[in-house]
Amino acid sequence: MSITASPHDGTRRCANFTPNIWGDKFLQYASESKEVDDNVEHNVQKEKLKMFISSNDQSCSQKLKFIDWVQRLGVSYHFEHEIDGALAKIHTMYTKNNNVIMQDGDNNLHSLALLFWLLRQHGYPISSEDVEGMLALYEAAQLGVHGEKILDEALHFTYTHLKSLIDSQLSPCLKAHVSHCLSQPLQKRSRRLEARHSMSFYQHQDPSQNHIMLLNFAKIDFNMLQHLHQIELGTITKWWKESGLRRKVPYARDRLVEAYFWPLALSYEPQFSTARMIATKLVVTNCLLDDTYDVFGTLEELELFTEAIHRWDISLTESLPECMKVVFEVVLQVCSEVEMVTTKEGTSIFVMPHVKQAVINLVRAYLVEAKWCNEDYVPSYEEYKDNGVASSTIPLHITSFLGLGNLATKDVLDWIATNPRIVRACSLIGRLMDDMATHKFEQEREHVASGVECCMRQYGVSEKEAYKIINDDIKSCWKDINEECLNNPHDVSKSVLDCIVNMARVCEVVYENLQDRFTNGQSLKHYIVQLLLDPIQIQP
Repeated sequence: MSITASPHDGTRRCANFTPNIWGDKFLQYASESKEVDDNVEHNVQKEKLKMFISSNDQSCSQKLKFIDWVQRLGVSYHFEHEIDGALAKIHTMYTKNNNVIMQDGDNNLHSLALLFWLLRQHGYPISSEDVEGMLALYEAAQLGVHGEKILDEALHFTYTHLKSLIDSQLSPCLKAHVSHCLSQPLQKRSRRLEARHSMSFYQHQDPSQNHIMLLNFAKIDFNMLQHLHQIELGTITKWWKESGLRRKVPYARDRLVEAYFWPLALSYEPQFSTARMIATKLVVTNCLLDDTYDVFGTLEELELFTEAIHRWDISLTESLPECMKVVFEVVLQVCSEVEMVTTKEGTSIFVMPHVKQAVINLVRAYLVEAKWCNEDYVPSYEEYKDNGVASSTIPLHITSFLGLGNLATKDVLDWIATNPRIVRACSLIGRLMDDMATHKFEQEREHVASGVECCMRQYGVSEKEAYKIINDDIKSCWKDINEECLNNPHDVSKSVLDCIVNMARVCEVVYENLQDRFTNGQSLKHYIVQLLLDPIQIQP
């Protein structure tokens, strides 16, 4: 006999999630065309900027600064070939001249830092030991790897020094920019949010014609893409409303707009439109699964549900509550959409087995946590982290997005399935930051011990000391990411690596300052408005 689906019948746990703050606001965009408008001014400026980046009319320092701003303003995807060519020339010049930039005027602290940042970011193995100026460079020090003590020291020194400058006689614009950088370094920031911020800062900088043209180009591009993103979210909102999932699965979080924030952070370019839309549905599906395992299902029901997912057999759910059957049907539906897209691209034969296995791995990890909760078992911190790689949902999202975006080959997906160092690092960043942000709320009800409780129990430390241990682990994970991107032992494309790192970056945004901005949508509202509702004003 199945148990009633009501979350308030006395037999179920209840998380008391707050309602969705957006309603059907984005539904108005669902009927609009997804074609990005052909803006003549935008196209003309793009061609001029391509020629400018490729030209030899600038000093090395000037070129580095310009490329840096092209990236910060979020338009580098238009100029990948030109940027790669310019940096290749600079790297050749740098290495042929004993690691010294040719022009004397380019050997200042800022130019050397920018050189280090851009070349290492693009995979050139430039050494920190070659650049004395690195001791004063905060952003460059964020790309340090294990064993680079000089950059560890530089990071501590520069943070302390920049922090002291905030209270000095800086201009309001510069003071705001320094505070922004210290709140979250560039390496850990969401690229789309950083583009929006950079435009407000950049307009007070270089007044030259080419820089004004770049800023104007970036603003037009941002608004064009914002409109596309509105249409995507409108279409997904229509799907969500027509699905009736808000009514059919009443115990789960209703966070559609917040769900879209994740794939938008992975890649905002127009060619990934379909990938973003289906990936958003997958984030919603994961939320339904998470809340089913955390909040609603009994252990007996969850074991049967997990077996049904493992066998990919809906008939096994017959005895389960109706709402759990609905969740299973959503899993099948969204995976079917992934299969349709990848079949059209000719990649389904190697994408779908990995996507399905990632779903299976996820629910197995959820079941492990449900058993731990049922048995009142607190695992060791290491045991918790091993299971947390899958329960973070990140391996599934990386696999599906790369497959949908036609970025991954069979070899790449086979590699991701092994949970390589970079995927494990991103997953642990997400898992542990989530835990620090949510564990107090979750422990108010019957809930599995989080990484915080596991750490406290294993090491016999206070909550504050556990936070320090976990934050040190997160810093170590970022060094793992830096090393994997720099050394790239599996020769993975930069596009794939960027997508993986962007997953860690969105975790930093959603869970920064011990906040769960996904569950508590009000705290993410400012970012949503910036990216999806407010266009950038363009001066005539």
